[in-house]
Amino acid sequence: MKALRNYVIATYLVFWFMVLGLCGSASMVFHCPPVFMRILSNVCAWSPTIVLLAGFKYFVPGKSIREFYRKAFGGDFTSFSLAAACLLTLFATLISVFILSLIEGRAFSSYWSLGSYPLWASFLFSITTGPTGEESGWRGYVRPLLNEKYGFFKASVIQGLIWAFWHTILWFVDSDFFGWQMIPYVLSNVIVMTGLCFIMNFFMKKHDNLIYGIAVHFCFNFLYCFLKVDIFFYIILSILYLGIIGVICWRNKADYGNYSAFHR
Repeated sequence: MKALRNYVIATYLVFWFMVLGLCGSASMVFHCPPVFMRILSNVCAWSPTIVLLAGFKYFVPGKSIREFYRKAFGGDFTSFSLAAACLLTLFATLISVFILSLIEGRAFSSYWSLGSYPLWASFLFSITTGPTGEESGWRGYVRPLLNEKYGFFKASVIQGLIWAFWHTILWFVDSDFFGWQMIPYVLSNVIVMTGLCFIMNFFMKKHDNLIYGIAVHFCFNFLYCFLKVDIFFYIILSILYLGIIGVICWRNKADYGNYSAFHR
C-alpha cells in the first residue's frame, strides 16, 4: 500500500501544480482566451494518468503498460448494464433539476443553456477530460487495490474521499460559490463523488471493465456543460446520491448473499 499512498500524494501535487502553475500563469500572466484555458484544464485532468505512466514500474511492478490496460479493459460488459450505469448517472442529475424546478416554480428548460461551445465541442471537451484522463489512475489502478484490502463499502468511501479532495484546489479557483455557500458545495462534492464511486465500483465489481468508469464519469460531466443552477441544486443532488449509495449497498449485499448461498 506504500506505492498506492505515494501515487495519491504525487497525483495531488502534480495536479495542484498544473492548475496553479500552468492554468494560473496562462490566465493571469498571459491572459489566454477561454478556449485555450479549457484545453489546458483538460490537460491538467490527465495528471492521474501522467503520474501512473511516469512511475509505472514503481506503481505496477512486474507488469507492462500493455498488460495493465489489457487487464483494465479485459472484463466483460453488456449493453444493458452499461446503459443502466449511464442512465442512473444521467437521471440523478435530471431528477435533481426537476425537483429544483418544482421547488422554485421555474420551467425545467430554464436551467439549461447551450453554453459557449457547439455541441460537438462540448462532447469532445467532456470525453477528453476526466473520463479518459483520470480513470486509468482512479479506477484502473487505485480501485482494485482498495477493494482487495478494504472490501466494497469501505473502499468505495475511501475512493470517493481521495477523488473529491483531489479537486480541492478547484473548489476555490473555479467555483461560483462564496461564503456560506461553500459549505454545502464542498459537502455536495464529497457526497456526490463518493456516490459516483459506488456506482462505478458496483458495476466494475461485476464486470471488471474500466469502460464503466469512463462512461459514468462522462455522463456525469457532460450535462454540466449545459447546466445553470444555484447552490440548492447541489443540496438536492447530495440527498439523492445518499439514497443511491444506500440502494447500491443493499443491492451489493443482496448479490453477495446470493453468490455465497449458491457456492456453499
